[in-house]
Amino acid sequence: MAAARQKPDFSLERAALKAGEAPVAGADEVGRGPWAGPVVACAVVLDPRRVPKGLDDSKRLTAVRREALFDEICATAEVSLAFAPPSRIDGHNIRQATLWALAQAVAGLPCRPRLVLVDGNDLPPLACAGRTIVGGDALVASIAAASIVAKVTRDRLMASLGHAHPGYGFERHMGYGTPEHQAALAQLGVCRHHRTSFAPVRARLAGKTVVETAELAELDEA
Repeated sequence: MAAARQKPDFSLERAALKAGEAPVAGADEVGRGPWAGPVVACAVVLDPRRVPKGLDDSKRLTAVRREALFDEICATAEVSLAFAPPSRIDGHNIRQATLWALAQAVAGLPCRPRLVLVDGNDLPPLACAGRTIVGGDALVASIAAASIVAKVTRDRLMASLGHAHPGYGFERHMGYGTPEHQAALAQLGVCRHHRTSFAPVRARLAGKTVVETAELAELDEA
């Protein structure tokens, strides 16, 4: 019988707190791979006395469970969000835009963390100590919490974008390069929320104009 999969816990944060490294933040992002929409980064400082139960990598949770944990995290922890829109992604590159968003999320926290635990292997520029943890959203409670808040926030934003600009199906595929999205690009062309630096989108730009709406302009500037 296979061993039960380990769930994220607060042990790493607790050890850091005992070492005098409080506050400890977890940081994660969502949206590196999609062809459209922003990268959403989140930083979270959990209350050691009120760590939500059932935290996990956001991709392993149902939408209903993510929403419930989102509400609990936002009610009990310090949370900060930052957004890297397509204009920044195209102007810099996806890696630099992601690191910028992570740094902005940490900088926006109400408190000043002494240590930031970041999912992955790429550390953003920070004003304090940082540590990367590959697969951290499945191991570390604070990172898991950040992944959940980022995921729910981005999904809500993409749903709003889908309603504001019908036809692309953003509310279903969240900007990823699904067959539905590919078909919409072929039929409707590229809108300003597409990442024109991504090869599949760039290939669709030849001979086409960028579709713009007031609603999209407002979202892009958020």
